[in-house]
Amino acid sequence: MEEPSKIQREAIPVALQGKDIIGLAETGSGKTAAFALPILQALLENPQRYFALILTPTRELAFQISEQFEALGSSIGVKCAVIVGGMDMMSQALILAKKPHILIATPGRLLDHLENTKGFTLRALKYLVMDEADRILNMDFEVEVDKILKVIPRDRRTFLFSATMTKKVKKLQRACLQEPVKVEVSTKYQTVEKLQQYYVFIPVKFKVSNLIIYFFFSLKLIVLIFGLYITCHCL
Repeated sequence: MEEPSKIQREAIPVALQGKDIIGLAETGSGKTAAFALPILQALLENPQRYFALILTPTRELAFQISEQFEALGSSIGVKCAVIVGGMDMMSQALILAKKPHILIATPGRLLDHLENTKGFTLRALKYLVMDEADRILNMDFEVEVDKILKVIPRDRRTFLFSATMTKKVKKLQRACLQEPVKVEVSTKYQTVEKLQQYYVFIPVKFKVSNLIIYFFFSLKLIVLIFGLYITCHCL
């Protein structure tokens, strides 16, 4: 990281002032560091277990955020835990018993632990982040989010990041943020300028071979493929 991105320049000073943030930022804008760095600074000043909770819509994003927190906070020994569905509840309960500093979770699985894991509580939580809030709400996690908000302290800092300002996001903003500062570096459905997006109509039986050919002519680029596990395994 040679220089801060736009969302980082706008959001980090506000966060360091101890204010709530509603941030509109597109995918790939560097928003994870925009909330991770102020949280790590606050953690350094006031070390505490269960210091921050980051809610995400998907397990994949949760692991990505955890990796960035661990990289940025390696010098202060930050401990992170990823709590998502599709993993053993008992194993996760043992991880929670170690009381990590940062929790990164999907709403459904976190609520499962809040309701069923003995001794687990977030009553001392200092920071709440909802990353990609529009996607969280579009995936029908509203009930889970409402229940989580009821069992964490009202006296906390809250950062809400979203690519779009939907009616559901506005409602959530009113419910959980206190006099937030709006940081807007995104327009609706915008993606980063350097991201190249294509779609091609081809017969299914030729899909994998065409992807391999595309890779061959794109060796100097970073290419992301989203698909089923079996498709990725074939590639």
